[in-house]
Amino acid sequence: MKPEVLKRLALVAVVVLFVGIFLYNDWGRFFTLEYVKQSQADFAVLYAEKGMSLIAVYMAIYIVVTALSLPGATVMTLAGAALFGFWATLVAVSFASTIGATLACLASRFVFRDWVQRRFADRLMRINDGIRKDGAFYLFSLRLVPVFPFFLINLAMGLTPIRVTTFYWVSQLGMLPGTVVYVNAGSELGAINSLSGILSPSLLFSFALLGIFPLAARKVLERVATWRGKKENIDA
Repeated sequence: MKPEVLKRLALVAVVVLFVGIFLYNDWGRFFTLEYVKQSQADFAVLYAEKGMSLIAVYMAIYIVVTALSLPGATVMTLAGAALFGFWATLVAVSFASTIGATLACLASRFVFRDWVQRRFADRLMRINDGIRKDGAFYLFSLRLVPVFPFFLINLAMGLTPIRVTTFYWVSQLGMLPGTVVYVNAGSELGAINSLSGILSPSLLFSFALLGIFPLAARKVLERVATWRGKKENIDA
């Protein structure tokens, strides 16, 4: 067996093993809002003692969760905002989510891309051409409007010829507005100490943003696409 094939099989085995351990030990219970709310006081004490070290651990876990396409990134975003505050969580999540997404893209490319490109070369030709021509804007639109789960985008982009550097900076930029919305919602959730807090204007506004943002982003992208189409017609 070729060394390249062995490396791919080894990577798949490691990922499957880690996911199996995650499921077997039910680590998913730690990625729920109920657990976060119950443990918020303990985490606050730990954060007061450890400070940046705890944020570094948080980022490392976030990267692993994103890279392995495990559930929990959304809850981690909300929990981080409730614990660390808006700005610290925004920076941490923005970089951790992008790094994790890039690792997932690279893993998909390393394991599957050659086989998929050989097997479906004719069908993928148009997609590959589109990615080479307009990959940055296409990826940006997928990041800005979450029509598909982000983990699927990470894996699918690994099968295309998009440059890793382009994937990274476009992902970081495209995910930033959504990250701002979720971090803001998490910081408001962390401030709830009673049932009356659920009806606070700031929290209601945060949840409204969660619903409005994808619609607003879609309208912006439609305007940009229309402008790009007109510009291409003029240039032609």
